[in-house]
Order: sequence, then C-alpha cells, then structure tokens
Amino acid sequence: MAEKEGSNTRKNVQMPEINGRPRINLPALRGFLSQFPGKLQKHLKSRFKRPTEKDAANREMFKFKDAKINLEKQLQAWRKNPVWDVNQPPAIEVSVPKDSLCQLNVEVNVGLPPDAIYNIVIDPDNKRVFKNIQEVLSRKVLLDEGSRQVVELEQAAIWRFLFWSGTISVHVMVDQNREDYSMKFKQVKPGFMKRFEGCWRVEPILLDEKLCYPCKPKTLSEYMSCTQGNGRIASKVTLQQLIEPAIVPPPPISWYLRGITTRTTEMLISDLVDEAARIKGVSNSVSNCITTETDVHHRVSDEHQVDETFDIKERWALRRRRRTRGSM
Repeated sequence: MAEKEGSNTRKNVQMPEINGRPRINLPALRGFLSQFPGKLQKHLKSRFKRPTEKDAANREMFKFKDAKINLEKQLQAWRKNPVWDVNQPPAIEVSVPKDSLCQLNVEVNVGLPPDAIYNIVIDPDNKRVFKNIQEVLSRKVLLDEGSRQVVELEQAAIWRFLFWSGTISVHVMVDQNREDYSMKFKQVKPGFMKRFEGCWRVEPILLDEKLCYPCKPKTLSEYMSCTQGNGRIASKVTLQQLIEPAIVPPPPISWYLRGITTRTTEMLISDLVDEAARIKGVSNSVSNCITTETDVHHRVSDEHQVDETFDIKERWALRRRRRTRGSM
C-alpha cells in the first residue's frame, strides 16, 4: 500500500513539471513548417531581384533613344573637347583553360559614346578599320528584330607575330544587340579551330559628371541638362574570347600561338582606338600621314620594335609615339 502511495506521489510530482512546460500548438507549428519553404523562396527571390532591377534601371538610364539626346550631339561634344588622356594601355588577361589554347579578357576605355563604338564593331565594312581583316568572304542576316540581329559571317583574318604572318578563315554566328551594346560570336563548324567564341560589350562612362555637382544625375537627360549639352560620354569596351584548336600543340609551339592570338587581339583594340581618334578629328591615320622614305623607315622600325617588345605598356607607349610622329 505504501509502495502504491509512493508511486502516486511520484506521479503527482511529475505532472506539474510536465504541465509547467510551455504548451506547443501543433496545428500552428505544422502550418509554419508548411509555409516556411515558400516564404524562404520568396525572400531569396526578393534579395536576388534587387541587383537585377538596379541593372535594368541603369540600362534604361543609358539608352541613347532619349528624344533630347542623339549621337550627333554627343560627337559634337567630343569634337569641342576631344582631349581625354586616360594614359593607360588596355588590360589584357590571358588564361589557359583545360584543353584550350587560351582565353583572353580585354578591357579598354575609349573616348567615344557607346553608340559610336558599337557602330564601328558591327559595321559590315569594318575591315577598313580592323587591319587584321583581309576580306569578308560572306555575310548573311538570318534574323532582324530591329535592335537585334543574328548574322552568319565568314572572314579571312590576318595574323602576325614577329617576322611571321598568314591568314585564317573565320566562320562565325554573330548575335548583336544594341539594347545592351553586346555582340556575341561563336564558330559555326569545327575545323582547324574546335572552339572559337566570345563577346564584345560596351558600357557608358560619364566623364563630366563633376559639372553637375552637388547634384548627381539619375538619368541621361539630367546629365545632359546639368552639363548644358556639353557632357561627354565615353565607353568601357570589353572583349572576351576563347580559343581552342582541334589539337593543342605542346610548348613551345603553344606559346607562340598564344602570343599570336594576344597580339592579334591587341591589334583589334589599337585599330578601334585609332578609329575613335579619327572620328573625333584628333589625328589622322598613321598610314595616311606617312609619305616620305624616312617616315616609312621609321614606321617599319617602330613596328618591329613594337612586335619585339613583350611588355604591353611599352608596346602601347611606342604606338603612341608613332601616332604622334604621324600626325606631325
């Protein structure tokens, strides 16, 4: 009997402890757990959506379709004030992904608005600008949606490295979109090159934003208004391309091929900078200015010196000196 009473006493002692704990509302807990994945997903979407909306706003801001803004006005602003001494060579990063010859990432600032730069890059007759394009073999527009076109293009491209040179056929599909100033290209059929693909991109740079101080323009119209139409817009140009031959040769041949690719890409950028200067009326093309035998001798000497210089900053310093001599 005593044992039974003791048992009842223990039960009576334990019951208050159990009853004293916070009671859990099981239906509410189940409801929370069932809604948690959806709430988490919604939260993550909102967090990741913010940069996208901001980027979209930036793209909207810098569209050159504003009724008050046009390319000719921008070019006039540059012709009035063509000097912009960035004094920096393009940044060229060379990496070697697995089974590839190289991947190039190039970035350079050019003193012209994005529309003008984009016009140069997508011009069907841009072989007059890019001297490594020997001939356009074929060009066919497969899709035209106004601001976006898909073009099948075949070119004969020239390569040079030290005292060697040659040509190679490049057959690519090009997707060009003026809305975001991008031009993506990809090889149509594998041949000597297993993969050849990349992308040009152009982004605006507001050079004279200080004229708006203490205000900060939020739209292109505001920028042009506070600078009284004299605010210049430059461009940050980036080029990414991946090159993978059918057979990747061993060193030192792969080193030479990588050097050829890097110099060819550098030539493209140099030609783009020269064309921008020509459009602004800063200087004439070196090839048009050099007429005397002495000048020709200096030009050939400089070209060899440029090719033999491995430091990119030194090469671009030599090119600037050559342009200065040509404009005299």
